[in-house]
Amino acid sequence: MNDWRDSASWLQPARLRLLVQWSLLALCLLLGVRFGLFVRHSATFGQAPPYARPPGVEGFLPIGALVSLKGWLTSGTLDTVHPAALVLFVTFLLMALLTKNSFCSWLCPVGTLEDGAWKLGRRLSGRTFRLRPWPDRVLRGVKYLLLLVFFKLIVIDMPVEAVQGFLASPYWAVADVRMLHFFTSPSKLSLAILAVLTVLSLIYRNLWCRYLCPYGALLGLLGLLSPLKVRRHPEHCIDCLRCTAGCPGQIAVHGKTTVHSVECTACLTCVANCPAPGALDLRAGFWPRPLPVRGFALLVVLLFGGGIGIGMLSGHWESALTYQDYQQLIPLAGRLAH
Repeated sequence: MNDWRDSASWLQPARLRLLVQWSLLALCLLLGVRFGLFVRHSATFGQAPPYARPPGVEGFLPIGALVSLKGWLTSGTLDTVHPAALVLFVTFLLMALLTKNSFCSWLCPVGTLEDGAWKLGRRLSGRTFRLRPWPDRVLRGVKYLLLLVFFKLIVIDMPVEAVQGFLASPYWAVADVRMLHFFTSPSKLSLAILAVLTVLSLIYRNLWCRYLCPYGALLGLLGLLSPLKVRRHPEHCIDCLRCTAGCPGQIAVHGKTTVHSVECTACLTCVANCPAPGALDLRAGFWPRPLPVRGFALLVVLLFGGGIGIGMLSGHWESALTYQDYQQLIPLAGRLAH
């Protein structure tokens, strides 16, 4: 019986993940362009052609989505200003519980760019750089520290009245516009920080994801609860160490029978690199058969699309803000403060 190694080349694990990653990145870029055209219409007071606003851009508002989630849980009311932000945030949380931190390795546009930067850097330098163990451990704590800060400020310290006030504020109404301005009109400080991160990402693999992203930290912690785990079967293992060598999370896969790690994003690079049939796979502990890579990719895409579909069908996708609201708010976006 043929396995995935005999399948069409684009269905092989590494290429399949690249296909999903870059397709989502292209979609994000398309949404960004469409949103820019939408904003331009209001910013020019109707002089530029009108475009429909794409709600998907709200996926870039995770902090506001966390506030929105607290508002929903404490009041039972869903935010109507940026409902897609909450839909996407909850979708990614549920995905982490079911399919580990698959968002970071299969869907996240920042992760895709990080992967591309590292591969470019490796091609230019001819080698891969890694920090020594002790600074690596220290720096990995930064993203959890940032997560703790956001958790304390929003989940613990922010009163319900402040949550409702934030969600009703003009600042939240144009948070997506301000996010767009960050990319289209960055400050000198922002450009400098982005330049440093870009250069370091060429040298160190997944620098932002590994050390600085609080979103990834949250999804990684939730991913520990997922029933799906990468599992090694010692009776079939030939101890070639290719699984460990290829792991983006620098996990010593070859020394484990089950990978329990917050750094595991279910990218399945280790499974793809394993040359020994039956030695490494992804499966749930309660199910005797492994989940094929193509099946896992399909599951990730279906969960992602399903979350969006539920948001649309339930009427929690399009913003309640009207054309007139945006005409008034967008020209003032740069002056609104929280």
